[in-house]
Amino acid sequence: MQELLSLATERGVAVVFFATLAARLGAPIPASAVLVVAGGLAAMGQISLWSTVLGALLGNLLGDAAWFYAGRRFGHRMMRLLCKVSLSPDTCVRQSESLITRWGGASLIAAKFVPGVSVVAPPMAGALHMSTARFVGFDTLAAAIWSAAFLVPGWIFSTQIQAVLDAMADAGAAALLVLLVAVAAGIGLRYWRRRAMLLAIDIPRVTVDELHALMASEAPPVVIDVRSPAGAELEPRRIPGALVLHLQDMKKNRGIPELPHDRHVVLYCNCPNEVTAAMAARLLAAQGVTQARPLAGGLDAWLASGHPTEIG
Repeated sequence: MQELLSLATERGVAVVFFATLAARLGAPIPASAVLVVAGGLAAMGQISLWSTVLGALLGNLLGDAAWFYAGRRFGHRMMRLLCKVSLSPDTCVRQSESLITRWGGASLIAAKFVPGVSVVAPPMAGALHMSTARFVGFDTLAAAIWSAAFLVPGWIFSTQIQAVLDAMADAGAAALLVLLVAVAAGIGLRYWRRRAMLLAIDIPRVTVDELHALMASEAPPVVIDVRSPAGAELEPRRIPGALVLHLQDMKKNRGIPELPHDRHVVLYCNCPNEVTAAMAARLLAAQGVTQARPLAGGLDAWLASGHPTEIG
């Protein structure tokens, strides 16, 4: 532990830069805690404040720019990849879509402080064709606000931080163990929340082959596209004849047409685990549409099967 603290003092700016860059790229690094400590060290004159600020800004911009370019280059495929490796894959795209479409460039500021969205927002901005100049401007402002939010408290409470650092140095391995337990507890809590959500949407699915057969039958199902406007912009293709309804409108019982209670209703999205479609099916079931089911694999599975599509 003493060696780690010595490294933080001797290479403080480099530690801030690499911790921030790693966090922006998606590594589970507590960059905010690093900045708080760096702010305390800067207040005590052990590292340069302005060099620390510059390191945090560069780490933010380089990490976010890499994801922005990936989103611009690969679009929806990059979003699927990010959500597969995310600890919150079922909500990360939906939350970032909501932020980007509602707040535009300013959403990059809010995203810095939303766990699970901070990494997804830059590629989402790229996929939705935000201009490079607009992205750089807002991301620089977001990086400055985010850095100040943690450096300033560290500067103000530098005396207390020094006391904590001294205690950690004296505690040695025990302090490192406590830190690791805290990180593990945070990851465990997020995992538990995700499992609880998956249990809440654990309802039967309709496969692509089953849907295709139903569409060719004498009583074809009602097919509903519940993707967000941003999701539809990322992938404009949709299942032929699908109605377009948004989950937020369904939650408010707004704009929902009269749906038959004696026919299959199949809902689809392009989100992991069909979470949006499953939530929408739950809402319809509560209104008496008992045969509402999500499409297993969503639009991605339909596209992979080679069945016909139309442009929304």
